[in-house]
Amino acid sequence: MGNVNQHIELEEVCFDIGQLRLHGLACGSDQSDVVLCLHGWLDNAASFLPMMPYLVANLPNKRIIAIDWPGHGFSSHRSSDAYYHFVDWIYDLLQLFEINQWKNADIIGHSMGGMVATAFAAAFPEKVKSLSLIDSIGFISAKSEQATLQLRQGLLSRLKVLSKNKNVHASVDSAIKARVSVSDLSYQHAEIIVKRGLIKSDEGYVWRSDSRLRTTSPYRLTLSQAEQFIRDVKVPVQLLYGSNGLDMVTSGIKNFASLFNDFSCFEVKGGHHFHMEEPVITAKLIQSFLRVE
Repeated sequence: MGNVNQHIELEEVCFDIGQLRLHGLACGSDQSDVVLCLHGWLDNAASFLPMMPYLVANLPNKRIIAIDWPGHGFSSHRSSDAYYHFVDWIYDLLQLFEINQWKNADIIGHSMGGMVATAFAAAFPEKVKSLSLIDSIGFISAKSEQATLQLRQGLLSRLKVLSKNKNVHASVDSAIKARVSVSDLSYQHAEIIVKRGLIKSDEGYVWRSDSRLRTTSPYRLTLSQAEQFIRDVKVPVQLLYGSNGLDMVTSGIKNFASLFNDFSCFEVKGGHHFHMEEPVITAKLIQSFLRVE
């Protein structure tokens, strides 16, 4: 494993789904079964780059595809009259599967990508073979009594974002340091994500990501709704969580793990992006889960 050649042949890919174009990175034979990698909020497909050589080596008969979600990386932003509702991420995924006629795909989902993949697997079990969740379990939920306050805060956040200009960085280095300051990412790993997430303007470097991604959701699932989604996931699920990952994952294991039909979990040394910090062991655990020799 440690001697895997990291200079793999990467392809930039693009999928037209309705009014949007989803970009991404792919490797492996295009005739092979798909392993779809779904990144987290404000990341992009490049977050899987450290792990992709090891996935290719361990899963030689698979096509590894990491997409940029709408509003992230090179993918389209939603139209000016739209926002980024959780159910719309699921529909994006459904359209992606439909246009490619994918069936029984293995999905690897980090953080938000894991939440979307979980809901997708619950609603469309015929399209998913397995779920590998990376520092992600369950859903962000709220008490039904908080619905009105959630609505107010969500809509007010839209006004705030509309009135705010994007930050401009004088250099790529400045943008990388800004990302490091609000995450547990090292400079090296932040650089991988940030370089795919920047665009050069006349003033400097600005984020490619859609500013509307930063708005507060005007509604949340209730806990009972979140639990029902998980009960309806029938495919095998493996959770890999960081020893210094998100607290909500630790509490999520207690709240949600027993609700899955077929569930296993392993701790990996590292933070929320441990798949970048420890790509070898992460890929090996995924290979074992997928029962690929």
